[in-house]
Amino acid sequence: MSKRDLLLEIGLEELPARFVTASMKQLSDKVQQWLTEKAIEFGTVEAFSTPRRLAVLVKDVEESQKDIEEEAKGPAKKIALDSEGNWSKAALGFVRGQGMTSEDIYFKELKGVEYVHVNKFIKGQQTVQLLTELAEIISGMTFPKNMRWANQELRFVRPIKWLIALFGNEIVPFSIADVETGRETKGHRFLGDSAIIEQPERYEDALKEQYVMADPEKRRQVILDQIKELEQEKGWIIPVDEDLLEEVNNLVEYPTVLFGHFEEEFLELPAEVLITSMKEHQRYFPVKDQDGNLLAYFVTVRNGDDRHLDKVSKGNEKVLRARLSDAAFFYKEDQKKRFRML
Repeated sequence: MSKRDLLLEIGLEELPARFVTASMKQLSDKVQQWLTEKAIEFGTVEAFSTPRRLAVLVKDVEESQKDIEEEAKGPAKKIALDSEGNWSKAALGFVRGQGMTSEDIYFKELKGVEYVHVNKFIKGQQTVQLLTELAEIISGMTFPKNMRWANQELRFVRPIKWLIALFGNEIVPFSIADVETGRETKGHRFLGDSAIIEQPERYEDALKEQYVMADPEKRRQVILDQIKELEQEKGWIIPVDEDLLEEVNNLVEYPTVLFGHFEEEFLELPAEVLITSMKEHQRYFPVKDQDGNLLAYFVTVRNGDDRHLDKVSKGNEKVLRARLSDAAFFYKEDQKKRFRML
């Protein structure tokens, strides 16, 4: 049998970062489960995600289901035949339910008892005729929080903006919430443009040309590599919190690492206060010296390229300055209070 690649992409308004990875895995698992249940053979599966998309690429999908030949067991012979040797209603109902006739019946003994049997041959359907069921897979996805938009009845994690469903170079036609499938995807919101996907295997490269790194593992590695380069260049130690890295990775489509500076006076605050303010409120990584002491710097990840990084850095510094000023105020206020032992 011949094979084609299958691409499914859901384009969305920006997803909450904490939903991205689980939603990507859910889509991938559901597509694989559906293919297995439909007896459609397939090869490797790649899952993709960014804040604006969930996608799955299935390689080497067979163009039709496997033909199925199976033996079906019916009622016992004494029930299948009446006293005159005619087929009973039970026997006729059984073969009719199997799409067969009484002429297809044969008897087979099991543990000393003869039973009615028939051999069924089920011709596999063409895969492309079944793929419209992908719409049910998408609309059946579940999320921690859903929303409705416009006059749509569908409840989904975020409004659907575009859909791609390609089997080879052929569009699989269906629509969800008035959005029809096609072959057009969207690049980076500010740096990129739309891209036409002619073949599923071109998906990742076509998006990269539009400043979108669709593979979350590759995007994550780019962030780590750039952090490592910054460490080597500056002689810093930049502790990477895995939860923060996961969140930042799911906030960007084209990552660029940069750093900023804050006033030395804030270092008088406990390190935990500074790190919490940077991590929880701003999604920044702290910076330490070789002895493990906190420095008056932070590292963040921009959703874009390396142009005008100085302006981006200054903007982040301004926001962090306000956060740290608040932290300093509340810390000093808390110190005015005395704790009583109970």
